[in-house]
This record gives sequence, C-alpha cells and structure tokens, in this order.
Amino acid sequence: MADFTNSFWDLYIVVLTILGIVGCAVLLYSQSKVTGKSGETTGHVWDEDLSELNTPMPRWWMWMFYITIVFGVVYLVLYPGLGSFAGKLGWKSSGQYQAEVQAADAEFGPLFAQFQKQDLKAVAADPKAHAIGERLFLTYCAQCHGSDARGNKGFPNLTDKDWLFGGAPETIKETILHGRNGVMPPMGAAVGSDKDVENVAHYVLSLSGSTADPIKASFGKEKFAACMACHGADGKGNLAIGAPNLTDKIWLFGGSADTIMETIRKGRNTTMPAFAEFLGDAKVHVLAAYVWSLSNDVNQPAAPAQEVAPAAQ
Repeated sequence: MADFTNSFWDLYIVVLTILGIVGCAVLLYSQSKVTGKSGETTGHVWDEDLSELNTPMPRWWMWMFYITIVFGVVYLVLYPGLGSFAGKLGWKSSGQYQAEVQAADAEFGPLFAQFQKQDLKAVAADPKAHAIGERLFLTYCAQCHGSDARGNKGFPNLTDKDWLFGGAPETIKETILHGRNGVMPPMGAAVGSDKDVENVAHYVLSLSGSTADPIKASFGKEKFAACMACHGADGKGNLAIGAPNLTDKIWLFGGSADTIMETIRKGRNTTMPAFAEFLGDAKVHVLAAYVWSLSNDVNQPAAPAQEVAPAAQ
C-alpha cells in the first residue's frame, strides 16, 4: 500500500477530477449547438422510415447540467476532494465524528457515569440500563455473536454459562475492555502420526460422552498426554490460560471427529477485540452487565458459572 501514498497519486486524482469536470462542460457545450436548421433530418434513417431529426437538447436540461458542474466546482473548493487539498472550510469527516461523539458524551455521559457507580449485577437488573446495553450489544457485538447472542462457528454463545476465561460480571467486563486471544497451537507433530491424531480425537469425544470409537479412544488416551498441559489430565480446561473444557458437548468450531482432528493438526486462533479505548469504561460497564444478564437471572442471586467457554475447540 506504500505505493499509493506518494505525491504522484495525489496529482493523479487532481488531474482526473479536473479533466472529468472540464470534459463534461465541453461535451455539454458541443452538444448544445445545432448545425443546420432545427427540425431537419440529419440524414440518418433506420427501418426505412425512422429518421433522426436535428433537434437541440432542452434548454432547461442544459442549464441544470451547467448548474451541476458549477456546484461540483464550488464543492471541491470548499470541501476535500482534490487529492490532499483539504478545502477552504477545513471540514473533515473525522472532525465531524469527534464533534458528534463529544455532543453525545455531553448528553448521555452523566447517565453512564451514574450506572458506572453501581455494581454490575445491579446494573443488569435495571430496565433502562438493560435497554441501553442491548443497543450497545447490537451495535458493537452482534456482528460476531449474532443479534440473539447465540454465536456461530468460531464465535461463542453468550447465552449459556460456558466461559473460557470466566463468566463473573467483572471478568466479562475485563474481556470487553481489553479483549482476549484464544490460541490452540498445532499439535499434530506432538501427538504423533495421523492415526494417533484420529485416536486422540475419539478420546476427546469420549470425554464428553459423545459418540466415539472405544478402541480408538483407548489408544488416544495415552497420546492425550500432549494436551494435558493446557486442558488438564481430566480434560476440564484451565481458566488461567483460557483452555476450554473438553468434557462438555459445547464446541466452537464443531464437535465431529474430523473437525477435532483438524483442530489438533492445525490449531485455532481466535481474537476478541478490545473496546476500552473505543467505548470507554462507563459504556463497557453497562455492556458487560447486559452480557452477563444473557445467561443469568438478574432477579436472583447468581449461581457460580461453569467457567468453560469454547473459544479454541
């Protein structure tokens, strides 16, 4: 992309823009002139009796076109459009965005500040905060997790109690603020041959009571030692490093033997982006309360969450 940042491209855009405007004006002027008498035929005849008449374009249409050209020239003088020329008014889309953000913060900032002082569970139980959190979720989170928050392949379901790094309200807020990186390294070489990978996949399936070949699973149990450092000897994962629980039937990328073998061979890499700088702590506070409410009864004391979100399975 560095090729498009030198001064040549700036000049290229300026020249093309000016030539386009001048060309339109010249074409319009040339077509507004009528050679010969108006109403006479030009000599072009189609289908034996369909003649082209020498008729000028309507004057109102021509003047509308001229006005459009003048408008374009004035616009390019006042606003950015000619390469790096910023325009006489100095308008920028980023500047307008910042102004709108500041206006919104001035209007809604006190409301978010009020919620920020409250406990996350109390915020989750507040109908007004819940409605605001839902709007934030639909704007910034639904693209990955879905409008119903049930996720999709590669994006975890937020409506259950399975969490990779923990489902406590404060942990969810930490996740939204600073993001998460879920990494399952390629383990094919560590496990062994393709047959060993297949055996381990069937052993992993057996851990959750899924359909698996018992003979392959028995051979895979020994090779699973290569996975214990992250998933533990019992396969229940590790919150400290975000290693998922393999003993449930929740899979982010699919729970078939072929998919698990692909995961073992190639690994998985998932990213939850950080929103601290973009949204700020106060808005994230409300958003985190809403996300927590999706898998908890906000009117009842929260039961301990089963800390297992599938982000690398």
